[in-house]
Amino acid sequence: MNKQQLFENIKRKQSFLCVGLDTDIKKIPEHLLKEEDSIFAFNKAIIDATAPYCIAYKPNLAFYESMGVKGWIAFEKTVEYIKTNYPDQFIIADAKRGDIGNTSAMYARTFFEKLNIDSVTVAPYMGEDSVTPFLTYEGKWVILLALTSNKGSHDFQLTTDTEGERLFEKVLRKSQEWANDENMMYVVGATQGRMFEDIRKIVPNHFLLVPGIGAQGGSLEEVCKYGMTKECGLIVNSSRAIIYADKTENFANVAGVEAHKVQQQMAEQLKAIL
Repeated sequence: MNKQQLFENIKRKQSFLCVGLDTDIKKIPEHLLKEEDSIFAFNKAIIDATAPYCIAYKPNLAFYESMGVKGWIAFEKTVEYIKTNYPDQFIIADAKRGDIGNTSAMYARTFFEKLNIDSVTVAPYMGEDSVTPFLTYEGKWVILLALTSNKGSHDFQLTTDTEGERLFEKVLRKSQEWANDENMMYVVGATQGRMFEDIRKIVPNHFLLVPGIGAQGGSLEEVCKYGMTKECGLIVNSSRAIIYADKTENFANVAGVEAHKVQQQMAEQLKAIL
């Protein structure tokens, strides 16, 4: 999916919502535990209920890898279900990979060849040769970690060099030598607020994947005020606030209601550019 197709989906659905599939076997409704594949059963129901209101899904690999082979199978089935039934959805493998070149090439092969996923999150700490193997696939996206919403982001990302440049700014500037806004996005946490202004000075046209709305307390209005572009430029993720909004047998319907609420808020924000 290219940048224009992504924007067309945003306009058509009046939404830039990404539903995070952070599926924890210990948090899903108990009645699903009798299913042969509880994780996939949960995901399938969530996807069917939320697909009208979102433009992307983001399975977080940690939640599947923690289940061993069964978890990986559920992940593959989830990806295939989305691709088959909702082919307009942008799929993000939230894997945060990044290693020496030949290892990154194997990670890229996993997600882009074996699974044919649209994008993967990548950690930039090891530099260019750990990122570029992901960039050799036409039509695929790298989503580079830039400024995250966790408390520890201050440990490294906001530190400055002798010229006053912060580390996340160096990541943004340097990485533009490797790719452009047609195949690279950046992760920026929703709780960063006005920091989006500083980010847009460096990457004015790139899409940003924004976690932290909902359970983490990020403000959608603030993100849009400082981060939205004329092509939206935002994919805003919500996980727990949607998928775990209810633990009864009505969980999927409630998730759909919550996703619809966010979509309506996003439609209001999109009026400024559409």
